[in-house]
Amino acid sequence: MACGSIELTVDGAIATVVLSHPGKFNAMSRAMWRRLRELFLELPARADLRCVVVRGEGAQFCAGGDIAEYPAFRFQPDRLRAFHEDEVWGALGALLDCDLPLVAAIAGHCMGAGVEIASCCDIRVAAADARFGAPIARLGFPMAPREAQLVARALGEATARELLLEAAVLDAAEMQARGFLQRVLPDAAAMHAHALERARRIAALAPQAARLNKQTLRALNGPSALAGQAPAAIENIVHWAYDYADNAEHREGIDAFLAKRPARF
Repeated sequence: MACGSIELTVDGAIATVVLSHPGKFNAMSRAMWRRLRELFLELPARADLRCVVVRGEGAQFCAGGDIAEYPAFRFQPDRLRAFHEDEVWGALGALLDCDLPLVAAIAGHCMGAGVEIASCCDIRVAAADARFGAPIARLGFPMAPREAQLVARALGEATARELLLEAAVLDAAEMQARGFLQRVLPDAAAMHAHALERARRIAALAPQAARLNKQTLRALNGPSALAGQAPAAIENIVHWAYDYADNAEHREGIDAFLAKRPARF
């Protein structure tokens, strides 16, 4: 546990991924970045899963990177580039390319790496005590290019500039007002319960439709996280967008509606 861990639990169709680094507000170590990538390359292949909740251990989400590790690699350009492009972006790219819906459950510190991980999620809910920022200018370095693109897209460029250039720290109410959060709950217990309830609602719906929605939105909204491809033209997407027509899930949804019964997905 000295270098932190990423814990996975599965309850029915819902997986929970927990960022855990006791004593460091769940700051991301290099080992944690590598494990996060491994998990999110594995989870989409599991047909039994329909949603993933991403949370931090205890009362924190993630306070950023593990600064104690930085002197070993940050002062050499090649090693610094490998860290950000291979380890950090390898994990963030795997989250972005995951076809399972992702719910971020955020309490306490959500800084730097925490903001980046949350930016990869589809639904973001937070406790009222959550605080958001990327005050790395105080440490003397900028945000890596791919990570800055991700954060600016999720938060909006004005908010990203405020966090990066001013080292601003914003509360949950402000982040909800700016569109980053879908919901703010009074405390961590209520927030985690709400996040799980959202995950259950997602899991009760058509799983292939959810995966197809994520594929379409990813194709429309920006580069493939791992391949670095340009956004797809809508004319190209329509070539595969209707291939689901004859699948069992599609038929079940329509048949259930016409028969006035709950669909069985």
